[in-house]
This record gives sequence, C-alpha cells and structure tokens, in this order.
Amino acid sequence: MRMRKTIVTAIAAGVVTLLGIGLALAQDANPGARTGGRTGGRTGGFNPAQMQERMLNQMKETLGAGDEEWKVIQPKLEKVMALSRETSGMGMTNRRPGRNNPPAAEGDQPKSDIAKATEDLQKLLDNKDATAADIKAKLTALREAREKSKQELAKAREDLRQIVTQRQEAILVLRGLLD
Repeated sequence: MRMRKTIVTAIAAGVVTLLGIGLALAQDANPGARTGGRTGGRTGGFNPAQMQERMLNQMKETLGAGDEEWKVIQPKLEKVMALSRETSGMGMTNRRPGRNNPPAAEGDQPKSDIAKATEDLQKLLDNKDATAADIKAKLTALREAREKSKQELAKAREDLRQIVTQRQEAILVLRGLLD
C-alpha cells in the first residue's frame, strides 16, 4: 500500500514537472515573457486558461472520449486535477511577492481553505512575537484543511472512476490522476 502511494506520488510529481517544463518552454517562446511585464500588465503571451484547455484536449484525445462522453468526463476530471493541485500544494498562493513572484491580482481565483490556512500560518510566523499556542492553532487549522481536501479528492476520484471505461481508468492511473 505504501509502495503504491509512493509510486502514485512519483507519477504525480513527474506530471507536474512536465507541466512546469511546458510552461517554461511556452514562456521562452515569447521574448516578452523575460521582461517580467515591464510594459505594465501581464505580458509574455502565457495564458493559463489556454494551457489548461490544450491539456484537457490532449487528455480527451488520449482517453479516446467522444464529444458526448467528454461532456460527462471533463468536469469530473477538472475537479480531480484542481483538488490534486490543492492537496499537493501546487498552484498555491503562499509565495511571497517579489521580482520572480508577482502578487496575484485581487479576485483572480478564490482561495482554497488550504491556501487561506497556509497564508494565515505564514503571516503568524512572520510575527516574531507569535505564541506557541497561536502557532499550534494555525498549524492544526492547516492540517485539518489538508485532510478535508484529501477526503474531497478521494471522493472526486471515485466519482470519476465510476464513469470511465477500464482503459480510461488505466490511463488516468498512469497519469497520476486516479490511484
């Protein structure tokens, strides 16, 4: 069981790494991306929505899903992907703004419970006068948010598993989206 979990985690890490490489290549393809948006806004030609759309289209093709079948699979797959990112800590907004980490625009996306708890804990840790009891409370809140997210992910995975074929399930397991 532990070995299986390790393998799934390694596969998920590989998928995330490949996505990161794809993002880096997409940015390298546009010289404006290297300027860091000096012209005032988000520049560089990278559009996360387009990237996700391409990724989903590729997944549709890989799964061999027809249009009608995809209408059922896609929302469940997107939910699993979002919860996987959230649970693993990828795509979190806990990075500090800076030269390479610009602050997210207000209202970009609602923060997950994990992102809120992470941010709350980080703010508390930034306060050198924070008490051990306060830190313990924020740490407990973060752990509870993570556990809740893991449970939601397990349910979302089961919902997805129920609607895919055996072949599609195997592909999704290999991609680290199902376990």
